[in-house]
Amino acid sequence: MTATAADQPTVVVAKTALERPRLVGLDGIRGVAALCVMLHHCWLLAFPGYPQTHGPLWLAWLIYGHLAVVVFITLSGFSLGVAPARRDWQLGSAKRFAHRRAWRILPPYWAALIFSLAIAWAIVPQPDTPVPTGKSVVIYGLLLQDVFGSPSPNGAFWSIAIEAQLYVVFPLLLVILRRAGAIVLLTAVTLVVATIGVLAPHVHLVDMLLRFTPEFAVLFTLGLIAAGVLRAGDRVYRLPYHWLALLAAAPVIALMAVQGSVWTITHYFWVDLAFGPAVALLLAAVATGRPRPLVRFLDTRPLRSLGSFSYSLYLTHAPIVVVVYTQLIDGRVSAGVPAFFATAAIAAPLAVAFAWSFSRFFELPFQRYRNWAALRAAMRRTELTSAG
Repeated sequence: MTATAADQPTVVVAKTALERPRLVGLDGIRGVAALCVMLHHCWLLAFPGYPQTHGPLWLAWLIYGHLAVVVFITLSGFSLGVAPARRDWQLGSAKRFAHRRAWRILPPYWAALIFSLAIAWAIVPQPDTPVPTGKSVVIYGLLLQDVFGSPSPNGAFWSIAIEAQLYVVFPLLLVILRRAGAIVLLTAVTLVVATIGVLAPHVHLVDMLLRFTPEFAVLFTLGLIAAGVLRAGDRVYRLPYHWLALLAAAPVIALMAVQGSVWTITHYFWVDLAFGPAVALLLAAVATGRPRPLVRFLDTRPLRSLGSFSYSLYLTHAPIVVVVYTQLIDGRVSAGVPAFFATAAIAAPLAVAFAWSFSRFFELPFQRYRNWAALRAAMRRTELTSAG
């Protein structure tokens, strides 16, 4: 996500702008990432004690659901960078860009906010947080949850505000990229973010900036720069990005395995920064069609379909998972592995089915029609067709 899961352009790219094959696989990545976040929330309920992991080793990776959001943010920068990359990094109208982002993100988000509040007030709030208040409605409705504290109606909403803030700086990132180049842009953003990370433990005012998850600005920038592969010459286009991604990810994964979950989670700021290049390289690899088995898997119909409404799944799954666990599983199924599989077996298909239906009303119409006039005209045509 956010982009998050929300950015799903249909792209055609080629060796020149016309010859390279259709870009595939991004929807599949979104679908896999959304599933990982959902299973992460099932895991948290079945294995209490976060950030410690008490489950079996073969399930321990699910404690790191945060890294799926890292994928979403990097993918968001990549997806938004595709069109400008094909136009020499020109954005066009900033006003039009802002309207399209708001039109795309806000209607499903606000609908999911109402759904989440209804669940929290009528059935059960999110774990480890009080029942949402009127203040929660205002703060979350205005996407200010990373600025002001308030009881959360939905455990997945924290990243949506961050993504919206990244949209605000996106035009500036493009200006720097176009005038100074990718190296200067990435260096500048990384230096600012790394300075925050270094000073935060020692300066209270700087420490307060960590609530904005500033490392996501670097991830977003990495994704944007990675989109440049689509306009590159053959020599750059054909680099083995999938092997480079594996090479970049290996030391990070090894460090996480050695240090354990508590260290990793308490150092997510630096882990995110270290993991970001691997994600960006993987996106470049998939965009250039490699490795082919992975791209074919990501482009299978189930994953493409899941990716098409992954934003809705990201927005709505958390209340469903909590309701399933608290009302059906907790106290009836043994804690740990049995509780995890029971929760996932019920919540996952229920959340996917609900998200698919939710997207038909609150997400897909805002993808297909760019403004209220077009949406109202489509609704009138549907009414006339039904009446006829």
